[in-house]
Amino acid sequence: MNRTFTLGALALMMTSAAAFADTVTVVTSFPRDLTDPFKAAFEAAHPGTTLEVVSRNTNAAVSHLQETRSANTIDLMWASAPDAFEVLKEDGLLAAVDIQSEGIPDEIGGYPINDPDGTYFGFAASGYGIMYNTRYVEANDLPVAEEWEDLKRAEYNGHVAMSSPSRSGTTHLTVETVLQGEGWDEGWATWKWISGNMNTVTERSFGVPDAVNSGSTGFGIVIDFFGLASKASGFPVELVYPSVTAIVPANIGIIENAPNQEGAKQFVEFLLSPEGQQVLLDPAIMRLPVNPEAYANAPEDFPNPFSEDFAPGAIEFDVDMSGVRYNLVNSLFDVLVTYRLDDLRAAVAAVQRAEAAHADTGNEEAAALIAEARALVEAMPITEEESLDPSFTQVFTTSRADPDTEVVGRQAEVEQSWDSFAVENYRKARELADQAAALN
Repeated sequence: MNRTFTLGALALMMTSAAAFADTVTVVTSFPRDLTDPFKAAFEAAHPGTTLEVVSRNTNAAVSHLQETRSANTIDLMWASAPDAFEVLKEDGLLAAVDIQSEGIPDEIGGYPINDPDGTYFGFAASGYGIMYNTRYVEANDLPVAEEWEDLKRAEYNGHVAMSSPSRSGTTHLTVETVLQGEGWDEGWATWKWISGNMNTVTERSFGVPDAVNSGSTGFGIVIDFFGLASKASGFPVELVYPSVTAIVPANIGIIENAPNQEGAKQFVEFLLSPEGQQVLLDPAIMRLPVNPEAYANAPEDFPNPFSEDFAPGAIEFDVDMSGVRYNLVNSLFDVLVTYRLDDLRAAVAAVQRAEAAHADTGNEEAAALIAEARALVEAMPITEEESLDPSFTQVFTTSRADPDTEVVGRQAEVEQSWDSFAVENYRKARELADQAAALN
């Protein structure tokens, strides 16, 4: 009886181990429109293997992996943001592995497709741009916004949406791209004026294309595949790449102590295979493959990042710079924009009213007040040098993606000072702009 029990227990353990080994678990920020086709294609190519998909936004996924490293149950991290992978790599949470693939070049748009140390791999390319609803634009008699600069104008007030970078790795990349492309102060000024025109900051990145698709807003700041997939699905939308954009790979990496590292390698190699690259062209996905040969089967007019005329002004994204200040930039955006959006919108609207009132008056006193108000809106509580100082950036360890999250210690002190700075500056800017508007 004892021998029977032992053999039965052993058989159960072997069965459980086999089942566990045949499951590959991936944490990802991607929507089911992307993950479901890949799950079906991978499981068909590897009978008996199950791809388990755990859905978390990029920042939450990074935090989860950091917090559970000693009891990890995740095999793969799958997301668009290379700077998030740099954070994981720096923390020793990614395994260096040898992945087999053919036909994929070393770079795209001057940017390395794979981590040179083999801890994460690019499976698709991404650009960042402006998605707009053609019917909305026509109904509201609005010009098409093709540059970030356009969205700063008063005519777009109430017609723009984006998500918070602390809640979306792709939005973080967009924010960081403008900061790098325009410079720290000018880039933040751009984001503040655009944010002042927003009708919403969504909780998740896919909330932006949903809003544009439905016509509840006209313009959305998105990663390109949201616009491309919506257009392919029949929505009345278009996508434009502003001059300041970046072409960077979306990535996948194997977790250092992955329970099923061999299965994880199989999934990465499937993503990079010709079959996996073709899945990216599914109308529900519409992502840019990293294998140039895949574009032979792409729809007509589909963007090709390997062509010379694709986003010729794209910047060379500095992933090291972004990685150093990743959490800081997210916190700064939330303090100055996300949680002070009403104050910022009020200040921006007041400046816009004052400028409209004195567009042709030549009133020097009004012009001076408006200039002062604009400077207050654009002012930043820290310099770019401070944003790159590791002794300062390491203070930011808690994400404010959830408004109810308690931030403590030095980070709380710094964020409180930023908040006071923002409240006072936006209040004073509105006051000065109202004074200017009232002048004859």
